[in-house]
Amino acid sequence: MPYREKTAWMYLLTMLAAFTPYFVWTALNPPTEALPDLSRMGIYAVTSLGWAALLGIGHLLLRRSAPDEAKEPMDERDTAIAHRARTYSYGVLITGMILVGGIMPFTDTGWKIANSAIFMIVLAEMVFHIGVVWMYRRQAA
Repeated sequence: MPYREKTAWMYLLTMLAAFTPYFVWTALNPPTEALPDLSRMGIYAVTSLGWAALLGIGHLLLRRSAPDEAKEPMDERDTAIAHRARTYSYGVLITGMILVGGIMPFTDTGWKIANSAIFMIVLAEMVFHIGVVWMYRRQAA
């Protein structure tokens, strides 16, 4: 498995591990206070820092298991895969931001808009990494 595919898997798994509990918790506990609700901001900060810690540990483990691969620069194939996957994720991101910034302000307020924006950003990043994994798998088959 190529190093870039390993990192894409790592990003996917750490995002699922960190952000799934956050979004489930936010869905089950709708906000009662207006912005800024510091306790909700704290929960999001802990989620983001936890994700960063998981990524840091994952990168250390990957670099330790394949130090030569980790130092190699991206070749043409890696760059092409990243560009194509970024195209898919940009479509998701721009659709989400149009929804969050153009439509939701007329129907919703506060934390619902903020959490929707965070969700769309996380979803776009996941689509990017899913695209990377899918394209490496497709080429390997």
